[in-house]
Amino acid sequence: MHTVFAVVLPIFALILVGWLCRRTNRLGPQAASEVNKLVVWLCLPALLFKVTATATWAEIWQPGFLAAFTGGCLLVFFATLIWRLLQGRPLPAASIDGLSASYANTGYMGIPLCLLVFGQDGLEPALIASLLVVCVLFAISVVCIEVGLQEEKHIGRAVWVVTKALGKNPLVVSPIIGGLWAVTGIGLPAPLLHFLDMLAAATTPCALVSLGLFLAQRQEAGEQVGAWPLVAIKLIGQPLLTGFLAYQVFDLPPLWADSALLLSALPTGTGPFMLAEYYQREAAVVSRSILLSTLGSLVTLSLCLLWIAR
Repeated sequence: MHTVFAVVLPIFALILVGWLCRRTNRLGPQAASEVNKLVVWLCLPALLFKVTATATWAEIWQPGFLAAFTGGCLLVFFATLIWRLLQGRPLPAASIDGLSASYANTGYMGIPLCLLVFGQDGLEPALIASLLVVCVLFAISVVCIEVGLQEEKHIGRAVWVVTKALGKNPLVVSPIIGGLWAVTGIGLPAPLLHFLDMLAAATTPCALVSLGLFLAQRQEAGEQVGAWPLVAIKLIGQPLLTGFLAYQVFDLPPLWADSALLLSALPTGTGPFMLAEYYQREAAVVSRSILLSTLGSLVTLSLCLLWIAR
């Protein structure tokens, strides 16, 4: 519990800072949206570009771990997406719900937690998981949202409209450019790398402050109810599914299986909130999913650590 608490406490502190700044009117009513735009247009694209531009195939090619962790994420995402669609939710809202139920906070919590639990060996699975969550899962959800937003009925024109929208989205374009850069084999110049590092480092703190700013605004009470199913799926459903894939289906070595379980049990990260605020959809539900899942992870992550230490 102490190990988990040490990682979770800074998250609550940053959310609280944002909440206090709004409540005391140090930052105005548009601050949550403006800070989130900073993340979406500058900080997160810098992170996505840097991660994909500097990644090597040898570092990420761990087939069993990739299949178990990615499989758990995508199965939860699409199962939640279909469930929400059957409830009559529009595709953009259902996509954000699916992301809230499957988007693990691998960067801010997963990397330090794996280092604490597994030592330096835990860094590689945490980095691979972060790459998968931020690039693959995030990109799929953005595509689903853009498809749901377009109103063109003709299939050819509809594809063109969605393609144009994705081509203007920095969260889609930046990892593609980064991947193309990596293919060239040219390293990033030191000044450019330093510039990207500074912007990327601001991603999570700014997103958490923006979340606190948003939570300080008055919300409808009924929106809290919609967060609980997503929290249950994230903290219970996803680790059970990923653990089954890691231990039973793919029979991974202990380090990789334990890492997959621990990383899948992490609470919802800030990615869904960034999209919800950016597209002006479901931000209240997503913000509470992040807050409640982070609080609940004190218990579920501790149980996972007990299982790993068995």
